[in-house]
Amino acid sequence: MSHADTIHVHVSRFTAEELADKLALNCDENAAVFNALFKRVSTHPYSLLLDTSGSSKSEGRFNIMAFSPCAAIEAKGDKVQLIELNTSKRQELTLPPFEAVQAHLHARVSNVQIHASVNTSHLPFIIGVAGMAGYDTGRFYETMPSIAKDDYETPDFAVGLYLRSLIEDTKTGYIYYCSVDSQPLTQVFSSFSDKTSEPNFKLTSRFESNLSKTEYEACLDKIHAYLRAGDCYQVNMAQRFSAAFEGDMWQAYCELRNQNQAPFSAFYNLPQGCIASISPERFLRVKDGVVETKPIKGTRPRFEDKQQDAASAQSLLSAEKDRAENLMIVDLLRNDISKHCKPHSVNVPALFALESYQAVHHLVSTVTGELNESSSPLSLLASAFPGGSITGAPKIRAMEVIDELEPHRRNIYCGSVFYMGFREDMDSSICIRTVLAENRRLHCWAGGGIVLDSVSSEEYQETLDKVSRILPVLESINQ
Repeated sequence: MSHADTIHVHVSRFTAEELADKLALNCDENAAVFNALFKRVSTHPYSLLLDTSGSSKSEGRFNIMAFSPCAAIEAKGDKVQLIELNTSKRQELTLPPFEAVQAHLHARVSNVQIHASVNTSHLPFIIGVAGMAGYDTGRFYETMPSIAKDDYETPDFAVGLYLRSLIEDTKTGYIYYCSVDSQPLTQVFSSFSDKTSEPNFKLTSRFESNLSKTEYEACLDKIHAYLRAGDCYQVNMAQRFSAAFEGDMWQAYCELRNQNQAPFSAFYNLPQGCIASISPERFLRVKDGVVETKPIKGTRPRFEDKQQDAASAQSLLSAEKDRAENLMIVDLLRNDISKHCKPHSVNVPALFALESYQAVHHLVSTVTGELNESSSPLSLLASAFPGGSITGAPKIRAMEVIDELEPHRRNIYCGSVFYMGFREDMDSSICIRTVLAENRRLHCWAGGGIVLDSVSSEEYQETLDKVSRILPVLESINQ
């Protein structure tokens, strides 16, 4: 396929009942049909699910699955490779990762014709590029120290070009099948077995952190010294929890998504490892030329007692420390996106809004702008990467402190899962509340923004609150 070729995309629309009948899916309810379909492809390399998990927060409406990409860009260390997946041919590139995706993948879908008997203008993605950029993708764009240990096989960056997708509109219940060939959906999915060869998921060891409570608080003391010296205004500090496991990661993901209902959930099965994210946080969205970012800063635990829960939410809304921390990141992100937005178009339509999830309350702000005609969504994403809400400010110095104090690199944690369709519509998450599975080991992280008036013991407890609907859930499966 040359970059100039016209790509003909055929779009068909089905009800969940039609698909359940056509593919003999054993589903208790229509909402489960889409996930039952994804289960069939979940063990195949580069299969990707972008999942609202039943949440309507952040305008959550569409679930997207993409599988069997024709090509991919992978980056690890200082190498960027183009992989033609049909032939397994690999080519080393000199471009950084996001620019490589733009030039070698997205450019292939610059000329697309849609063939459909139904309206498709409201659908996201359809075909295009999608995948993940880990936190350490930032090393391709900034000179960073290499103190933290890199013990991962999963790449820092892995993005595929998908010429086939399924999109579920949770508002109408319709499921759309988008494909560049005329192969019927029933034939495509019949070629994938709905039986997994994996045994049931279960942990085979307990989760252990790479930092004890004493060590974590000692790191915060060092951060406070940097803050007092004027090196930074805020640093995001995290710990990593790891455990051994066996069995089916899709089963684990389904339990996590049901327990958390996070609007930016994702499941991504890579050849080297598997990512299960239940993130509540948007990074950057571009739709019809409008840029939106929704940083989260400020967290309080949820409680079953309604009065106690309401008091926890109110304490967050009135907390000067959390509001100051949130405002600091809003200013950083306003600066990040303004480089690619039209002059005077950057605004903050929502400041310090409360969003409540299954485990925690969050303080969330919204920043918007209008994308320059000369900028692409991927160049915006590259220039703002990684997200300021999970680094600190100023960003580069905060990242240097993170690399000094956190024992291991972050890989997918605080990176992003994203898509950009052929129409240059883009959405992306910040990968907090995220699990990486590789070599029969699970890694999960939790952290928080540290400022001068942060109390070490409270910050440590906040990290535990953030994984209170992850680690115990994983520990309880099939035990």
